[in-house]
Amino acid sequence: MGRSYSLETFDLDFFDDAPVRHVIDVRLPVTPQRAWAEFTRQNTLDWCRAIKKIEFTSPPPYGAGATRKAVLGPGYVTLEEDFFHWTEEPETGRYHNAFRVKSANVPGIRRFGEATQIDPADVGCRLRWTFALELPTDSKIVTAFSGPASSTVYKSIEADTLKHFANLPSAT
Repeated sequence: MGRSYSLETFDLDFFDDAPVRHVIDVRLPVTPQRAWAEFTRQNTLDWCRAIKKIEFTSPPPYGAGATRKAVLGPGYVTLEEDFFHWTEEPETGRYHNAFRVKSANVPGIRRFGEATQIDPADVGCRLRWTFALELPTDSKIVTAFSGPASSTVYKSIEADTLKHFANLPSAT
């Protein structure tokens, strides 16, 4: 990974209080179990153009304490992720996990993480995917992560996710 910059830790409340937040809240045409299986498999998010690679670096079964490495965009940004929350309720179709980035190969990020929540819906399931970020106020990358360019990235992640699940068989 080359040079690595440590990020600050946080708890679940950060996803509500972060200075920069983006929420993707969509319905997916698959069962909650099927959606969860896609979001928690090795090499997940391979359907997103904005993400080059995501790889669990800890062995399955995955849960709280699992670790991943993510390479974003054309491969310039590498993140080391640590899942600190993981709840699976297959009997109710409710799933939730959250990770925080422990380190990144780019400076200027104070805290960053994602929370994924999947719940049953009348048809298929509801995905609520929250991205939370804190940057130093004097950081030059603030606008890159919170301005129009970042909005385009989140829109592509949402569009790619909707397309992936629309083409995915609904069987678990």
